[in-house]
Amino acid sequence: MIIGIDIGSTITKAVSIEEGRVVGKIKTRAIDAVTSATGALGKMIVENNIKMSAIHRIMITGAGASAIKNDLFGIETQKVDEITAIGVGGMFLSGKDDVIITNIGTGTAIIEARHDKIIHLGGSGVGGGTILGLAKKLLSMSNFNEIVALAESGTLDNVDLLLEDIMEADISFLNKKSTASNFGKMLDSVKNEDIAAGILNMVYQVIGMLSVFAAKMRTGNSVLITGSGSNNPIGKRTLQAITEMYAIPFEFPADAEYTTAIGAGLSRD
Repeated sequence: MIIGIDIGSTITKAVSIEEGRVVGKIKTRAIDAVTSATGALGKMIVENNIKMSAIHRIMITGAGASAIKNDLFGIETQKVDEITAIGVGGMFLSGKDDVIITNIGTGTAIIEARHDKIIHLGGSGVGGGTILGLAKKLLSMSNFNEIVALAESGTLDNVDLLLEDIMEADISFLNKKSTASNFGKMLDSVKNEDIAAGILNMVYQVIGMLSVFAAKMRTGNSVLITGSGSNNPIGKRTLQAITEMYAIPFEFPADAEYTTAIGAGLSRD
């Protein structure tokens, strides 16, 4: 058995892999990388009834991996480059050996993964951390799920300037409901629900457009969405709206938030 651990800046994820299959997965939070890694490993062992002797190797990646200097609990522990881990994990989850991956975490990374090469195309500092930072300042909220729930009842028309606000006709392939400027309207009557919706919409529009540009530049096909930010309904709807305009489908695989941990575990499997 191999354990793959993705030590993120806020959340650490771990998976157990046996014979090329993911047989267990967990998430933890901790204040430092060593506590995160050892806590994730311990939780994986306890919750999945794993014997230490059954673990052949531990593969670690992510922002906190560099802080791990030695083997964990005497088990061979190796580091995997995070971009490589995302690429390997994305190919595994998609079942494809040529795929554009947009990994949404605290920030966003866009990767082209092929069977012979994994390329970091670029990315953005806009991601889940942007949502949390803006919500903390504008809404006095810091729980991601609560922010998403609040945004569900928000109205974007109260926050964003739309094309219909400034012109009478469609432009090119953009209809009058398309965004002309994120947060460009901000009515005096705006509610917290509207601001939450505006934050999420802005972040996922930026991510979606960067992904479209990457896909058109490379494969011209679909984009695989992975990472912690892959699994919220508002983000999915925003990306699907972009698909309707640009004909670049976004795919949301099962276990997408564990992509990097899976890729780490499979990097030598």
